[in-house]
Amino acid sequence: MRHPILENVGREFLSLAEALGSAALTLKSVIFWFFRSKFELRETAKQAVKIGVDSLTVTVLTSFFTGMVLALQMGQSMKNLFNEPMYVGTMVAFSILKELGPVLTSVVVAGRAGAVVTAEIGTMKVTEQIDALYTLGTNPTRYLLVPRYIAFMITLPLLTVFADFLGILGGLLVAVVKLGVSPSVYMNDIFTFLDISDFMHGFLKTFFFAFMIATVSCYKGLNTKGGAEGVGKATTEAVVASMVLVMVMDYFISALLVAVGI
Repeated sequence: MRHPILENVGREFLSLAEALGSAALTLKSVIFWFFRSKFELRETAKQAVKIGVDSLTVTVLTSFFTGMVLALQMGQSMKNLFNEPMYVGTMVAFSILKELGPVLTSVVVAGRAGAVVTAEIGTMKVTEQIDALYTLGTNPTRYLLVPRYIAFMITLPLLTVFADFLGILGGLLVAVVKLGVSPSVYMNDIFTFLDISDFMHGFLKTFFFAFMIATVSCYKGLNTKGGAEGVGKATTEAVVASMVLVMVMDYFISALLVAVGI
């Protein structure tokens, strides 16, 4: 006897398995052409500008005000507990460097640059420009995907460094103006209690996030169907999937880095 709920679950499971298999084949093709093709410097630089430079403003603003909020909340909490805003610099820097800097930057890049990449490739797919590349003897993976992967892997870690710096700077501004903490005390707290491993913990995670965002964006773009409506749907799905996967991966990568002592 057929059961509609079980049928729906089975259909979704098969659809997910098919999508994962297709994404794995796409990733295999990217890795193959990465080592076999000529480096497309101009296209990679163009994509780095779209993904990195164009995302810099929103990334900086997000991190700066996040640092300000952290300093305000933590400083007030310390005042309520000890009548003194103690260790504000340490707590802000620790939160920004290890978690909020890389995670928020990845979410911003997924929402802005990931959407752009999916929409571009998806538009080329529905207008048959990708098929035209095959006709001209150009492999779309080599020409379209590999430069975007490289651009993501380069720009996201660099954006995270900017985000870390601006987040700590935003915390410093609030600590000095609002909480009355001396700049030297704020910075001394950071250099006393944090070391390079705290920075590397967050920095290393960005490479995994960049690879994941590139994979989701490129895969969704290549599998776009249904004209302009399909492009919009694929873009939305790519952004949502990337943001969710950033959060999911963050835990497992953090657990792995903690296990190896980073």
